[in-house]
Amino acid sequence: MSVEACASLVERGDPDRFAAVMAAPGPLRGRLMVLYAFNLEVARAPWVTQEPMIVEMRLQWWRDVVAEAGAGKPARAHEVAGPLAQLIAEAGLPVAVLDALIEARRWDVYREPFEDQAALAAYLEDTGGGLMWLAGRALGAEAAAEADLRAVGWAAGLAAFLRAVPELEARGRVPLVDGRAEAVAALAEAGLARLAGAQAGLRRMGRARAATIAAWQAAAILRQAGQQPGSVAAGALGQSEFARRWGLLRAGLRGGM
Repeated sequence: MSVEACASLVERGDPDRFAAVMAAPGPLRGRLMVLYAFNLEVARAPWVTQEPMIVEMRLQWWRDVVAEAGAGKPARAHEVAGPLAQLIAEAGLPVAVLDALIEARRWDVYREPFEDQAALAAYLEDTGGGLMWLAGRALGAEAAAEADLRAVGWAAGLAAFLRAVPELEARGRVPLVDGRAEAVAALAEAGLARLAGAQAGLRRMGRARAATIAAWQAAAILRQAGQQPGSVAAGALGQSEFARRWGLLRAGLRGGM
């Protein structure tokens, strides 16, 4: 499987995940690079143009790529679509989860807010949760690990989402259903609870736990959001460079978060 182009895309467009992949054992990196390149292509599609129809067409293109790969059809000639089709076949990635991840990104196309907290939770489940389960599955995770991997991905997705709130608002979106300090703190606590609930399962996961290295910043960011909810709107969430590097090193040495 050729992954050089995918790795280059991830390095430029998603440096945190690139760093996480490089902290994983060498033999596991290729599959993660392909998956994260696909996620990057889908995630950025709504932001490269202000024409919703063009974005809808692009997202549908990726849904078709996934469906064709799941049906065993020849891969399209594309630097990410080709390796993705091979990964789907080799790792048995669930096509329905890939499709749900793409479909969830339709929220990013338009300016309507989430209907309620359940809608936001579903978005995080299909994006962050789904991606983490796919990453674990790509590394050989068994079905029994799905709930724990999804919990970690949901929390990591929430942390990234909270960090993006100022940028989303600047682009005319309404990311938070309830922006009051107590509501933001409660949301962060929900993410921390998911992380805590997954810990026992992660310790039994074997090499697939390396997928969770990508969530190495989640706990620290969610704790900050819970203790200082005003930092979300202020765009002040984040760690020092030393804390980031130490957290990544620790996650890499542990084989996961």
